[in-house]
Amino acid sequence: MRRNATKTWTAAFLFLFLFLIALVSPVRAQTTQRVVDIPTRPGVTQRMLVLSPPTPKAAVILIAGGHGGLQIFPNGSFNWGAGNFLVRTRDLFAEQGLMVAVIDAPSDRQSPPYLGGFRQTREHAADIKAVIAWMREQSKAPVWLVGTSRGTQSAAYVATELSGPEGPDGIVLSSTILVDGRSRAVPAMPLEKIRIPVLVVHHEQDGCALCAFAEVPALMAKLSNSPRKELLAFTGGDNKGDPCEARAFHGFNGLEREVVQQIAAWTLAR
Repeated sequence: MRRNATKTWTAAFLFLFLFLIALVSPVRAQTTQRVVDIPTRPGVTQRMLVLSPPTPKAAVILIAGGHGGLQIFPNGSFNWGAGNFLVRTRDLFAEQGLMVAVIDAPSDRQSPPYLGGFRQTREHAADIKAVIAWMREQSKAPVWLVGTSRGTQSAAYVATELSGPEGPDGIVLSSTILVDGRSRAVPAMPLEKIRIPVLVVHHEQDGCALCAFAEVPALMAKLSNSPRKELLAFTGGDNKGDPCEARAFHGFNGLEREVVQQIAAWTLAR
């Protein structure tokens, strides 16, 4: 009896597993991936890894943290940053029906410090403006900026500088830089200029000194003119290594699928 029961449970588990795979496989199978270089400023190009599902519901531009110099190879692999929260979850975003662009540092910032000291400049805004225009044309759908860690400084800055057809339709700030002794933290920016939806995603146990959860209310208060704003707070998961790196709570380690699904649901809610 025990042996038969074990076989029954094994068969049931296998059936459920194959059923779940069948649900995901059609979108994954039809999603194309390619490396694209587009011109931005005179003599400068912007490289990105683009994932295109059939009939995108929206488009997301994923902006990694750290120094941002992913150095994307022509085959779509990365010299740095493959483990970054947004880089490693790019397929999960595509599974939600979103066209995805993972952006590198531009061609004139392909050596140290890469995006260091560059994220809050007009040149950076010009590069992302070109990516927004390209993604909007390719997807025929709303375009969102999604930044994580120091990538939130890029996303928030661009949203304060670009608006209307030139700017994003909304932004997502995950593991936001809330205090910073080296550059302007996100709450110190003129966030009242942002008049698009803003989703803030943060881990309550984030151990990075620049991203303490206790500082999040001040960020939310500064988004006074956003027509739609919300905080998604998470707990749990796995916490490994440097508290400011991607395998700690800071990078939503162990929570990737849940976090991406909630981000996608929020951005697609009209």
